[in-house]
Amino acid sequence: MSTPKHHLFICTNTRPPGNPKGSCGERGAEGIFDTFKARIHARNLHGEVQVNSSSCLKPCQWGPNVVLYPEGTWYSGVSGEDVDAILDATLEGRVLERLRMPPEAENAFPRALPTRESTDT
Repeated sequence: MSTPKHHLFICTNTRPPGNPKGSCGERGAEGIFDTFKARIHARNLHGEVQVNSSSCLKPCQWGPNVVLYPEGTWYSGVSGEDVDAILDATLEGRVLERLRMPPEAENAFPRALPTRESTDT
C-alpha cells in the first residue's frame, strides 16, 4: 500500500443534545464523511487522497470541520455539497478560501503553558 499524497480528517464527534458547544456530528458530519469516501471512490483517487473520521478537532461551533494534511489546511462549515470542491482544490494545490477556518476559531485550541526556560530572563 502506498502512502497517500493528501490525508483528510473529518470530525464526526457527537455530544449529547443541548451541549452548548454543539458538535460536528449533529451537523451532519457522518454524511459528509460518507460523501468524501464515495467521491474518492467514484473519482478513482485511491492512493492520492485518503479520508478518515476523527474525534473532536476543537473548533466545534464552526463545524463540521475538516483538516487536510500534509498541507495543514483547516476547513469549517463544510457540507456535502462542498466535497468535490475541496477535492478539486486539494488536487490542484489550492486552498478553498470560502471554507477556510476563520482566524477567530484558533481560540478554540489550547495554548501551551510557559515553560521555566521561557520565563527566565
